[in-house]
Amino acid sequence: MNAVPSIADLLERVPSWMGRAVEWQRLAGGLSHHVYRVDVDRVPYVLRVLEPKVHEAGLGIAPGREIANTEVAAGTVGAQVYATLPDVPAIVLEFLPGRTLGAAEVRMPAVIPALATACRRLHAGPAFGNDFDIFEKRAELLERCRRHDLPLPAGYLDRESTVEALRAALSKERLPAVPCHNDLLAENFIATSSGVRIIDYQLSGNNDPAFELGDIAAEADYDPDLTGRLAGAYFGAELTPALLARVRLFHIVSNVTWALWFTVHHGLLAAARGEDPVGFDYAAEAAEKWGQARNALDDPALGRLLGTVTGRNPITPNP
Repeated sequence: MNAVPSIADLLERVPSWMGRAVEWQRLAGGLSHHVYRVDVDRVPYVLRVLEPKVHEAGLGIAPGREIANTEVAAGTVGAQVYATLPDVPAIVLEFLPGRTLGAAEVRMPAVIPALATACRRLHAGPAFGNDFDIFEKRAELLERCRRHDLPLPAGYLDRESTVEALRAALSKERLPAVPCHNDLLAENFIATSSGVRIIDYQLSGNNDPAFELGDIAAEADYDPDLTGRLAGAYFGAELTPALLARVRLFHIVSNVTWALWFTVHHGLLAAARGEDPVGFDYAAEAAEKWGQARNALDDPALGRLLGTVTGRNPITPNP
C-alpha cells in the first residue's frame, strides 16, 4: 500500500493551481479522510484526500465510487467538483460559503425543515452507481470484528434476535430507493444563503429514505418529538403512523450499526496510527452509540413500533 502523498505533492498535481499563490490548512473534522482548505490566489477550495484503507476496512465505499457519487450530488445539494485525482485518490471541491452546523443547531425545531429540504433535493436527483443497505453493512462490520478479533460492545450479540426482528419489520413495505448520503451527522450539513448543502459522500448509495431520516435523528440524538418533526417536514401530508415508526426504527438500527463502525475504525485504523490526529475517541463513541441502541432495543415500547410498521399494532404519530 502506497502512502498518501504529501500535501505539497498534491498541490502540484492540480494543473490549474500551477504557478499561483497557494496557501493551505487542514480542516477540522474528517474522521476518516484528510480534508484541507486550499486558497489559490485568495480563492478558497477544499481538497479531500481519500484514504484507501477506509474502504479496505469496510468503513466507506470505494474511492472511485465516492468520487463519482460526489460528482452526482454536485448537481443537487453537494459542492461543485473542480478536479479529480483518481490515482491519489483526491477531489478538489467548491468551498461552500456558509457555516458548518453543529449538534445543538440541528436539534432546533426551526432548523429541521431546512434539513428535510436538503434531503429531498438529494433524494430527487440522479441515482448513485451503488446501493446501500444498513443491515448488510452491519453484517459486513460484524464479520470484520470477527476476522480481526476486535472486542464487541458489551452485550452486543445478546440482542441478535431483537435486531433480526427489526430487519424483518423494515423489509416490509420498503420505500423506493433514492440516492442517500447515509451518514448525516450535523457536520455534514452546511448552511448557505441558498439553503442547506450536504458534503462528504463516504457512505453514499441508493437507499430507503426513511433510513436517511432515522440516521439524522440518531446522529443528532433526537427525541421522538424531534424525529416526528423531521419526518413531517420531509413527508408532509404523506406521513403515516407506519412511516414515522419506520423512521424511528431506523434511528435504532443506525446506532446499532455505527457502534460497530467506530469499533472497527478504532481497532483497524485509529489504534494502528497511535494518537489520532483529529483527537477523536472512536472507542468512546462506539460505547456511546451502543449504549443508546441497547436502551432502545430493551425498551418495552419497541414492540409497539414494530407492530405499527408491520400493521399489527398501529399508533398515532407525535404532532
